[in-house]
Amino acid sequence: MTVFFHYSLYGFANVYLVGNDDNGQAFVVDPAAFTTGLLSFIEGKGYSVTAALITHNHIHHVAGLKTLLRVYDAEVYSNNAEIDGVPCRLVHDGDRFTASGLDVEAISVPGHSADSVVFRVGKILFSGDAIFAGTIGSTMSQYSHGLLRDQLEQKILSQSDDCLILPGHGPPSSVAAERQFNLGLRQSKAEALRARYEFFV
Repeated sequence: MTVFFHYSLYGFANVYLVGNDDNGQAFVVDPAAFTTGLLSFIEGKGYSVTAALITHNHIHHVAGLKTLLRVYDAEVYSNNAEIDGVPCRLVHDGDRFTASGLDVEAISVPGHSADSVVFRVGKILFSGDAIFAGTIGSTMSQYSHGLLRDQLEQKILSQSDDCLILPGHGPPSSVAAERQFNLGLRQSKAEALRARYEFFV
């Protein structure tokens, strides 16, 4: 398995291409944009995209989905029955499935959005906007903030230290690093908002 990173200027989002070097298939995690550059890269590597994994249905993570599906006959995995009219294979918490010949586990982590899912492939966690390096996803209420923190502590920080976290924005991290240094897991929503405000003024 080889993981490639593609940066989308739309939403400043991370797009991941996960290639199965045994069968030449690949899947895309969160196709924020599907550009000619990304297409050329995929074709240059000789991959055929057979799946798309969606961590959550926010536009800056799925804007390239329909373009991807015009090029490749890919199955879409999501915690939604459909995304912008595109039917999806519905995944629930704890579901295990095979995408492009690779074993994947879906881990539900609601809070940033009701449909947020972390996809675990081996020791790699594709976390979408649930957790980033040093912080956690934005939320709309005290309840959702507490819910997200609880879900992350129970389901993500319980993973082994050497699990790599590949978020929807920003640099990669690890479970060990986030368990020790993630401020968002220690702050209330009010404290998090205050910290963000003080950063920008």
